[in-house]
Amino acid sequence: MADEVYHVPALLEECIKALEIKPDGVYADATFGGGGHSRAILRALGPGGRLFGFDQDADALANRPDDARFTFVYSNFRFLRNFMRFYGIDRFDGILADLGVSFHHFDDASRGFSFREDAPLDMRMNRRAGRSAASIVADWSEEELRDMFRKFTDLRQAPAVARAIVKARGLSPITTTGDLARAVAPALNPKSEKKDLAQVFQAFRIEVNRELDALSEFLLQMPQVLKPGGRLAVLTYHSLEDRLVKNFFKTGNLAGVEHKDFYGRAQTCWKLINRSPITASPEEVERNPRSRSAKLRVAEFIGDVGISDSEGATPSLTPQNVL
Repeated sequence: MADEVYHVPALLEECIKALEIKPDGVYADATFGGGGHSRAILRALGPGGRLFGFDQDADALANRPDDARFTFVYSNFRFLRNFMRFYGIDRFDGILADLGVSFHHFDDASRGFSFREDAPLDMRMNRRAGRSAASIVADWSEEELRDMFRKFTDLRQAPAVARAIVKARGLSPITTTGDLARAVAPALNPKSEKKDLAQVFQAFRIEVNRELDALSEFLLQMPQVLKPGGRLAVLTYHSLEDRLVKNFFKTGNLAGVEHKDFYGRAQTCWKLINRSPITASPEEVERNPRSRSAKLRVAEFIGDVGISDSEGATPSLTPQNVL
């Protein structure tokens, strides 16, 4: 499966430049997907370099490059530190995370990420585990659904959308993307229906895959997995994840609370490489419209100053995880 079919990587040149790749360095592509970023990193590495690509989606396995320097890890990036121990890696020289959903997931109707075609309401990146969107639609209360929309979207009609879902499922089970789109349609503004519907689907996707939890756990590991002078480059696509990354780079914590030392100097283990996010050029947006919302933030790890750590759960290190 060619990476240009599976996914067109956003800000590719900017990401590779940001990592300042050393020919003999050790790097991680935390969100392998179609492998576009990984192939670019491999081109910059020398014979002694190493690259680890993480992905929890079995479909990404088909995109693995045939390169002895590359190791595919069949797992969510929230478990990155655990797998470092498994492979005997001390620290990385650089890590890249592209948080965008691959073209493949939107274009493959059977995955249930898009409302453009009727398909089973799934939305799981990892189809081996977790709850599907259909199960949340069926089981959650109106209040829980309302709170999810308020947390993960800026939909002003969140209460009405939640109420519409509960009403519709009382008449007939909501099991497909089409069922969900039709259920919430009465609560949406006809003038912005597609935009609002995209937010409804985004909320379910974030909840199903626990995306913000995974990102938080990933970021909190960084002071323990990067070498001093190592770079972390993160591509975000919506304000919720961008805020987490911005806060973490600025203050070393997810809440964005600044801590100062005895002399009033801000305590942080990060040096910002770009104070404002890097965005796609008009030319790239024309070639790849989905890059329009991409924001690249880059920081250099300058040393641990006591940032709290969260290791997350220990994964099962079995052959299905390690490839």
